[in-house]
Amino acid sequence: MPIGPKRLPITEHLRELRSRLTVVIAVLFLGTLALYIPAPVFFRFVMQPILHIFEGQELVLLNPFESFTLRFKTAFFAALTLGSPIIIWQIMAFFLPALKPRERKWLVPTFGAMVLLFAAGITFAYTIILPTAFVWLARQVWEGVAQMPEASTYFSGAIILILGFGVAFQLPVIVFYLLIFNVVPYETLRKNWRIVYTVLAVLAAMVTPPDPVTMLAFVGVLIVLYELTLALARVILTRRIERAKKLGY
Repeated sequence: MPIGPKRLPITEHLRELRSRLTVVIAVLFLGTLALYIPAPVFFRFVMQPILHIFEGQELVLLNPFESFTLRFKTAFFAALTLGSPIIIWQIMAFFLPALKPRERKWLVPTFGAMVLLFAAGITFAYTIILPTAFVWLARQVWEGVAQMPEASTYFSGAIILILGFGVAFQLPVIVFYLLIFNVVPYETLRKNWRIVYTVLAVLAAMVTPPDPVTMLAFVGVLIVLYELTLALARVILTRRIERAKKLGY
């Protein structure tokens, strides 16, 4: 779909939203259909970091309907993950008409950054968070209590962590644009770091499973990304920051 060069009235924005959503839904629908047959391959790949916890014991399904449900869920999340670049582009392109000409030059670099950050987030979760978090949770079981490795539940937990970290890694883009568009001055974010850290910690506690390993890793990653973004923004916005200091902002 072409990207219009001018601002659009509200009716056109609604039409544009419908068009973008149609593309996203089509990607997810067609992707799910295409990946339904090979879904077990994606399932085994996602579960690979945590299968060793069960020492060769096979994952189980508790009722006959879950065989279809799990396969469909696996295909859907595979389509969502593999189709994420298209989905991200549709989201960004929807907001383009609202941007000024000088702001539109950031579109392609931002798209590239968002795709790379999403890939970095899911890679970090897959290689580090999944094995660490699930091992810690498995060790909380005490003697006399057996843990049944239910396939659908464990897969859902793994996917939530993987996609959650993929979305969380978009924090630099949000903070960067708050600074670039001067929505929030650099010095405000720099001076109020304690408040920002607290908000990030609360957010991590709300969106992660109830285990300290995942929560601490999540908030730690968010803080590192936040600080790296501020450092990058300071380099890019050096003149603006110095001018704001002189004016006492």
